[in-house]
Amino acid sequence: MAALSPASKRAIANLRAFATPPTSYYKCPLTRRAAVLILLFTDRRGDLRVVLTIRSSGLKNYAGQAALPGGKADTLQETPWLTARREAFEEIGLPTRDENFPPGYTVEHLTELPCNLAMTELGVRPCVAYLHAPAASASNRTPDAARDLLPKLDAKEVAAVFTAPFHNFLREEDEDPEQRKVEGEWYKGSWHSWNEKAWRMHNFSVPVTSTTAFLAKRPESYTDPRPTTPNPAVKPSASASLPSPAAFTPAKAGLQKGSSLEPPLPRTFYRTSGDALAQPRYRVFGMTARILVDAARVAYGEEPQFEHNSHFGDEEMIERLLKIGRLGEKKKEGEVLTKEVMSKAREVKM
Repeated sequence: MAALSPASKRAIANLRAFATPPTSYYKCPLTRRAAVLILLFTDRRGDLRVVLTIRSSGLKNYAGQAALPGGKADTLQETPWLTARREAFEEIGLPTRDENFPPGYTVEHLTELPCNLAMTELGVRPCVAYLHAPAASASNRTPDAARDLLPKLDAKEVAAVFTAPFHNFLREEDEDPEQRKVEGEWYKGSWHSWNEKAWRMHNFSVPVTSTTAFLAKRPESYTDPRPTTPNPAVKPSASASLPSPAAFTPAKAGLQKGSSLEPPLPRTFYRTSGDALAQPRYRVFGMTARILVDAARVAYGEEPQFEHNSHFGDEEMIERLLKIGRLGEKKKEGEVLTKEVMSKAREVKM
C-alpha cells in the first residue's frame, strides 16, 4: 500500500481538525439513535477509498441497497463511535480493538459529522475513521487493506462489501480512466420535493471489480454473478435514470440557478430490481450518498461539481421534530413524516 498522496494527507488533516457542531443525537431516545462508519483507507496510488456494503436481500429495511456499515445503538451509554464500530464488526468483521487486527493495522477515529434524518425516522450519526496500514517491507507482501480485512462478512446482514474512490464523490464523472471502461455513468442527480423541501437526490454508480468487491460466504455450489467483462445485455440498476421532471414550479429558494423541482420519488425508486450483485456498477444513492458527499466536502475543502444541499445533516429538523413530540421512543403503526408534520415542525421557534 502506497503512502498517502499530498491530497490524501490534507484530507485526513482536515477531517481531524473538523469541529463537530452541537448535536441533537443525545436528545433522541435510544430507539431513534443510529450511527454509520465512514472507513477510509489508502489504495496503491496513495488515494483514499471508502468502504461500503450491499445489504442482504432478506433485511426488512433497504434490502439490496448500498449502505455504510452501521446500525442502531444498543444502550444509552453507547456513543455513536462505539455503535459504528460494533456494527462494523457484526456486518463486515472489522475488529473493534487494534490488537485484533493483523500486525500493523490500526483504526483512528477522525471526527463525527452532523446527524442525518433517515426515512425510518432515525437520527444517524456518521463517524469518520482512517485505517492505518503497516509499511511495506522486503520480508512481507505489500499490505492491501481490502484483501487483508474486508472479505469477512455476515451474510445475514451483508451480501457484499465494496470500496469506492472517496474524492470521486465530488465529481460528475469517473476520475479513473479505467473506471470509465465499465458500463454505466458515475453520477446522476436531481432536485426533488421531500415534504415541501428541496432535497438533492444523488445517484452514484460505483464500478465493480474483483479487487474492489467481495461477496459474503455462500455454499460451494454458489457461482459469483459479477460479470468479468462488461455485458452489453445487462442494464445496470446502478445507472438507472431518475424519474423525468413533471410540471412542477421551479424552486425559488435553496436551489441554484436553472434548477427545477421534480415530484417526490416513488417508492419503487428505492427498491432494487433483479440481483443487485449481478451489476457492473453498484448504485449508491439517498442518505448514504449525501453523507459521502458531505464527508468529502469536509475532507477536501471543495464543493461538488454538481448541485447539492448546502447544509450538513438535519440537526435543526431533528431538534424541531423532537420539540413537537415526534421521534418518540415508540413509533406508532403507520406513522410517517407527512407534509403536515414537517410544516408544524418548521413553525417551532428555535
